[in-house]
Amino acid sequence: MFATRSIGRKALNIRRWTQARFVSSLEGNPHIYVFPSEGPNNSHILSLLSSEPVNPDLAIGVTNKLPPTPDSLTENPKFLGILQEVFAKHAHEDPDAQSQAQVMVSTAGANLYTGGVLMPNRGNRRRTETGDSSGGASGQGGAGGGGKGGWIHISDSRRPPEFGRIAWPEDIFGSLEVDGNGQFVGGDGKYQTSGTYRMVTRNGILGLTPFLREKLVQRLQQLDKQ
Repeated sequence: MFATRSIGRKALNIRRWTQARFVSSLEGNPHIYVFPSEGPNNSHILSLLSSEPVNPDLAIGVTNKLPPTPDSLTENPKFLGILQEVFAKHAHEDPDAQSQAQVMVSTAGANLYTGGVLMPNRGNRRRTETGDSSGGASGQGGAGGGGKGGWIHISDSRRPPEFGRIAWPEDIFGSLEVDGNGQFVGGDGKYQTSGTYRMVTRNGILGLTPFLREKLVQRLQQLDKQ
C-alpha cells in the first residue's frame, strides 16, 4: 500500500513539472525573453515581457539566430515607438540622466554616464564623428559645460563611450537639453529622438538603465492588458 501511494505521488509530481514551462532569456541579457516563433527557419521572438502568449506587437523583434545579429534581427518598429514614447516621458527622471546634467555644468564637464559628453548650446549644430548632424541627439560636444548648458545623450549601455566622448549614433536613443544650472529645460529636457538608434549592433542588443527598463516594462504590461 505504501509503495503504491509513493508511486502515485511521484507520478503526480512529474505531471505538475511537465505542465510548467520554463521561459528562457537571452544569454548575457536576462531581461530579454526568448519565445519560439511560428515562422520559418526556427526563428525566435524577443520580448521584455515574460508572459505568454507573447504579443508580437509589443516584442523587440524576431531573429533566426541566437544571440541575435544585425543581419538576423527583424526589428519591430512599434516597439521602438513605444520605447521612444516612454523615454520622452521619463528619461529626465532617470538618476543616470540627472547625474549627467550635474556633471555637465561642473568644472570637470565630462560625462561618465550613459550618454557621452555635452553639446554646448550655442545655436549652431556641431557635426558628429561620422559627418552627420541631427541637433542635440548626435552632435559632437566639447569637454566642459562652462555654465552655458547644452545637451546630454541617452544611449545604450552595450558600449559605453570613452571618457570625454559621446556614444556612436547607432547607440544613441535621444537627447535632453540642460540649462546652465544643470536643470532640464522645460522641466523634462525637451527630449529629442536621435533617429539613428539600432536595436542590435556588433556590440550586442538593447541595453537599458534599470530605471528606464522598469518604466518601459510597465508601459508594455499596460498595453498587453488592453
